[in-house]
Amino acid sequence: MPPEDGHFAEDVAATYDESSADMFRPEAVDPVVDLLADLAGDGEALEFGIGTGRIALPLARRGVPVHGIEMSRAMASRLRDKPGGDAVPVTIGDFATTHVEDARSASVVYLVFNTINNLTTQDAQVDCFHNAAAHLRPGGRFVIEVGVPDLRLLPPGQTAVPFHISPTQWAFDTYDVATQALSSHYVTIVDGRAEHRAIPFRYVWPAELDLMARLAGLRLRDRWEDWHRRPFTSESTQHVSVWEKPLD
Repeated sequence: MPPEDGHFAEDVAATYDESSADMFRPEAVDPVVDLLADLAGDGEALEFGIGTGRIALPLARRGVPVHGIEMSRAMASRLRDKPGGDAVPVTIGDFATTHVEDARSASVVYLVFNTINNLTTQDAQVDCFHNAAAHLRPGGRFVIEVGVPDLRLLPPGQTAVPFHISPTQWAFDTYDVATQALSSHYVTIVDGRAEHRAIPFRYVWPAELDLMARLAGLRLRDRWEDWHRRPFTSESTQHVSVWEKPLD
């Protein structure tokens, strides 16, 4: 695949659904779709980083017109090959800056599963908010699901936090607290040999996202711990935040 696919080229796309199988279970997908369908109402939805259609396809089956932006042609190809995938238009490009002429009056723009962190600079994350605002109609909502940085797990002098250990794979995140750089590392045993893959991210705090929203003319409407709308607290490890574009 072309280099534009970045870290989600064919080798990742080929096994993405299987490697993220828990996130495709109904108990993980249905609450997301329920909330997004509620926010969309009788309007349209635009997904930033639509991937293989984990959320877009069931949302479209609920009757919500969905458009997507996706940088990886390999991931978008997997979406198109699924039932109903050909009815979900996908624009290839960077969701921080790519404009979709057919989706400039969306009721809801959404960005799930930590995908805001795929933008590895603060400027790109700010641009993402401006891009969302440009696609929303007045009163429309921008929704982000992202984890709260695990810095409380880092004792002085430590930079790594493991999040998966099995006989065939070890996975851990490394943090640079000075730059907010975050890298996820995967060490997988294949035919008795260790293979290493790393993906760069930029972690971001809830308050920082709120400021980015204000710069784009959006205002915070709701913040929950999860898609079930449980209260967000100081112990929450993730959040679902909703910003609104003013009516005037």
